[in-house]
Amino acid sequence: MTNPAKKEIWAVAGGKGGVGKSFLSSNLSIDLAQQNNRVVLIDADFGGANLHTFFGANNSKISISDFIKSNQLDLEEILIPTGVKNLLLASGAHDIIGLSNPNLFQQNKLMKAINFLKCEYVIIDLGAGNAPYTLDLFLMADHGVLVTAPEPTSVENTYRFIKSAFYRKLKSVISHTGVKELLERITESKNEDNPQTPSELIKEISNINYQAGETLKYEIASFCPKLIINQVRTPSDVRIGFSMKQACLKYFGINIDYCGFIEHDKTVLQSIRIRKPVILYAPNSTVSSCIKRVGHNIRQNFHLVPTS
Repeated sequence: MTNPAKKEIWAVAGGKGGVGKSFLSSNLSIDLAQQNNRVVLIDADFGGANLHTFFGANNSKISISDFIKSNQLDLEEILIPTGVKNLLLASGAHDIIGLSNPNLFQQNKLMKAINFLKCEYVIIDLGAGNAPYTLDLFLMADHGVLVTAPEPTSVENTYRFIKSAFYRKLKSVISHTGVKELLERITESKNEDNPQTPSELIKEISNINYQAGETLKYEIASFCPKLIINQVRTPSDVRIGFSMKQACLKYFGINIDYCGFIEHDKTVLQSIRIRKPVILYAPNSTVSSCIKRVGHNIRQNFHLVPTS
């Protein structure tokens, strides 16, 4: 079996629940579909799936649970119409008890199936937090998109997610036993002797194994999540994205792309109440314009820069 034509995979995550991951995933997927792309939207928020509600598809009789527990079904076979041309949904409407923490076999089965979907874009809506399967799905994507709200707990959890994803990425690419043990120690303890900056980490790993140190330099350079600030109300909320970018570079050595923000708009609540995504309910609204701009920036690898 060979891969179909190259597709782009976007994984939408957040360190905290309620920041707007499903809202952004659903509306970004519609924006892509409206540009004549075949798009598959996957609800991978196991245990808390809600994308079917956004599209008013609560009566769906098949879901991603059926794919995971079946040896006969392909992922393509469980995709359901969303009412939007070119957009199909892998619904999570019927959760399996215990699926909120899928095992390695289930996770690998899903990841392999996603890679073989026949479409231009796959949008994966991930659960909140930094569970191992969430991190792995985030890391498999061409673009890992992080959504946060402009409030302290959400920002803090986003930093935690970035750090967890980065160290999980390192553990998957570095094979040296001594280096792996160091990474385990760093991620599982808050010892003051742990490396505190990227340069300290590179130096310590290079002392253990030069090649692992070089690998670390490459992985730091190639790890570049996309950041979206949701529910923005003030200019200071907008500036949080720039502050987070600076902090990630200073303390983690990780460059994140601040791809935009979504302004707070009461239209969003109205659209949710009638189960119609806002980009369809109010296509000319401020919030819909924000979503389209964010989607464009992700596609083109554009990011915001401070005006002063």
